[in-house]
Amino acid sequence: MVGFVVCLCTLVAQPQGVLSTLKKEHPYLLANSQDFARIKREVRTESAMKSMFEALQKKADSLLNELPSEYVIPDGKRLLATCRRVTDRVTLLAMVYRIDGSRKYLDRAWQELKAAAEFRDWNPSHFLDTAEMTHAFAIGYDWLYNDLIEEQRRTLKDSIRDRGVKKALEQHRQKAFWTRCNHNWNQVCNGGIGIGALAIANEEPELAQQFLALARDAIQIPMKEYAPNGAWGEGPGYWEYATSFNVYFLAALETALGTDFGLSAIEGFSEAGTFPIYTSGPTGLSFAYADAHEGIVRAANLFWLAKKFNRPEYAVYQAKTGVPQPYSLIWYNAKLAKAKTRPTLDKYYRHSEVVTMRGSWTDPDTTFVAFKAGDNKFNHSHLDIGHFSIDSQGLRWACDLGSDDYNLPAYFGNKRWTYCRLRAESHNTLVLNPSDAPDQDPRAAAKVVKFSSKASSPFAIADLTPAYRNNAKSVRRGVMLVDRERVLVQDEIVSERVTDSYWFMTTPAEIVIAEDGKMATLKQKGKTMTVRLLSPTSARFEAMKCEPLPSSPHPPKQADNKQMKLVVRTEVLGAKTIAVLVSPDETSKPELKPLDRW
Repeated sequence: MVGFVVCLCTLVAQPQGVLSTLKKEHPYLLANSQDFARIKREVRTESAMKSMFEALQKKADSLLNELPSEYVIPDGKRLLATCRRVTDRVTLLAMVYRIDGSRKYLDRAWQELKAAAEFRDWNPSHFLDTAEMTHAFAIGYDWLYNDLIEEQRRTLKDSIRDRGVKKALEQHRQKAFWTRCNHNWNQVCNGGIGIGALAIANEEPELAQQFLALARDAIQIPMKEYAPNGAWGEGPGYWEYATSFNVYFLAALETALGTDFGLSAIEGFSEAGTFPIYTSGPTGLSFAYADAHEGIVRAANLFWLAKKFNRPEYAVYQAKTGVPQPYSLIWYNAKLAKAKTRPTLDKYYRHSEVVTMRGSWTDPDTTFVAFKAGDNKFNHSHLDIGHFSIDSQGLRWACDLGSDDYNLPAYFGNKRWTYCRLRAESHNTLVLNPSDAPDQDPRAAAKVVKFSSKASSPFAIADLTPAYRNNAKSVRRGVMLVDRERVLVQDEIVSERVTDSYWFMTTPAEIVIAEDGKMATLKQKGKTMTVRLLSPTSARFEAMKCEPLPSSPHPPKQADNKQMKLVVRTEVLGAKTIAVLVSPDETSKPELKPLDRW
């Protein structure tokens, strides 16, 4: 890897080489004239392409009488919603125009671009906004170039140059955090502006060369986070955001220059498409952690990744779960999307330290469990080391509350660990001595120390000790999918002083606890799950609202939560095992074994 980076840096030292193979005729971003001609044929002859285009055209028609987007910063910080609306509209209208040819789509796309070109700025103080708007203008400029008049071209080119590329070069010179960070900001900002630089590279070669050289080197930093096997530390939702802009940039480099300079060969990137597949449960919901959400990951970039790396499983997943997107028409391949695939049932993602296990890929009622160790320091992380989610019978039973309002005071600063949703107490993990603030070590990183994909009962064991080093000598959690149907969560805690321990599982279900406190029944939508407390014999289940514990910090505002928490509260002195079995029926409990014997 070191040699690879050095090689790229050597190329950057010779900026003329960056644009030596630049195409001269528009369009050349993501698709060229031959690609659009192929798409025209395929929307007439291939059923999935026809269906996608009809849906996109219907959506484009609905925009024809909509007013152009306006400059609105509702939270005083972000123009992002507006920038995304402009991007969605421009890519949609431009694609439909390229395929249908009706002038009304071109005119409406120009109205959107003209309005955004007249904005007072593209909010460079929150540079994601600038990058996403530059992406929109790049596509509009490139795809519509041959049918725009000179004055319109100049408006778009000047906007990309002055509001996008020049602003980004200033930030690179000032060493803005996104120019060297290892998360989504790097890919979005360098990728979005990079596409803009390519769009105007024939007219502004010196400027484009400067930025592309910088972006090509900088984007390697977050791309290394995909190693070794494709996971993303910010969670599946942010995987979609980061990887989409990563793909846009690499795909644009290939179509504009004929090369991505070897970036797609960075370790782990070819495996990136596995992450949304394996972290999606049979409900379709994602294994949410950090500030990510449980929503289904739908990303046209999976079609590109499928073609680039000949990975039909990526295309199969996106074809089943995705909604029509303009870029899908470019990258969709019927042979890949209709291939028969047989993915393994279980997956362990090293580095991100995420494990997923399931009973079946075809049974919608199968049991699925996802479990993480991970790094509390990674961007957007919560204090959620040890967190798990469970699907069964077509429903999610152990869930994640997701992020809180990003505009809360110091949400990304010194108040972060005072917000309940970000603390361990809101996740399906342990809290030791809850009066501690924060309730896990924010600097902690934990690893899965054993993983077994056994045919009958796969499992993973993580050493959570770094998250609780102030309160325990040792903390380990094992999660087993017993008979690929029931989920056993077993914790082994060793403490040299009296420690208050809380075991939490957040659920959207109604909780009914048996009189002896050893069993709880979860009910939702006419279905039930049985939860048994196997150890310790002295403890009982409790039900709590998803709100801060009495001893927790209470900032002035927090999200309201409708979910409930199933809780096991106990004291630890010496060694103690907490074992809980979650099952779709009341079958007999498994024999408890120490984690060392798993």
